[in-house]
Amino acid sequence: MRTTMFLTLVLTLSLLCACGLPGETPHLRLATTTSTDDSGLLDFILPPFEEREGVKVDRIAVGTGRALALARAGDADLILVHARSREDAFVAEGFGIDRRDIMWNDFVIAGPAEDPAGIREAGSAAEALRLIAGARAGFISRGDDSGTHTRERALWKAAGLSPDWPEYKDAGQGMGACLNLADQTRGYVLTDRGTFLSFGERVTLEVLVEGDPALRNPYGAILVNPEKHPHVKIELARKLLDYLTSAEGQAKIDAFRINGQALFHAHTEN
Repeated sequence: MRTTMFLTLVLTLSLLCACGLPGETPHLRLATTTSTDDSGLLDFILPPFEEREGVKVDRIAVGTGRALALARAGDADLILVHARSREDAFVAEGFGIDRRDIMWNDFVIAGPAEDPAGIREAGSAAEALRLIAGARAGFISRGDDSGTHTRERALWKAAGLSPDWPEYKDAGQGMGACLNLADQTRGYVLTDRGTFLSFGERVTLEVLVEGDPALRNPYGAILVNPEKHPHVKIELARKLLDYLTSAEGQAKIDAFRINGQALFHAHTEN
């Protein structure tokens, strides 16, 4: 009898550990980029979902490469990132399911008003990078395997260059830290527009190059495959994914503004 009671108690405790204690708020792990967090977007769009579903979304704000690594290890329930080729590879490898387009913004090249490399009149991002390299001007790279870093490397490749001069610095930092460093050193930096706008008067940098189609920056969300990691909260994660792609979620993304300027655009707004 005692053995039966003990086994019943162990089973009950195991179920409570797996499912959470009664009345406990469930937590959902969202691995995402520093741009969605630094800009304030997540603080704006997630509360309605959290309140309605009675869930707390734990944001893990890192570069896209790190977010994908966390998801591969089963340390996230879903991801929101911006590096399409790497997203597709993640799904093809069987780690992710149900990838959906969520939103977009764009990258810009920012720099000091004095513009020592003269990129303000460049006709494309590639031309701007060639001018920066030719002038051996300061350039702050994320250097962190993020989506922004991935795009920067693609832009240098399109320009036919491999940056290696002393004033080109790999910061290994998030977007906000790189903006501050570029401001302090009077260098150039590739940044998503959302984070740049959210920094406002904290930096004196100016947007010098924008509008090139090569600078468009789409974001996608992907569920972590429960066949790879059975412990992921797939039902809650799918609810969040449904919310982000719903008319309500898309409207919230479009409604996010700083000083009247949109930082992100819903995927439905093309």
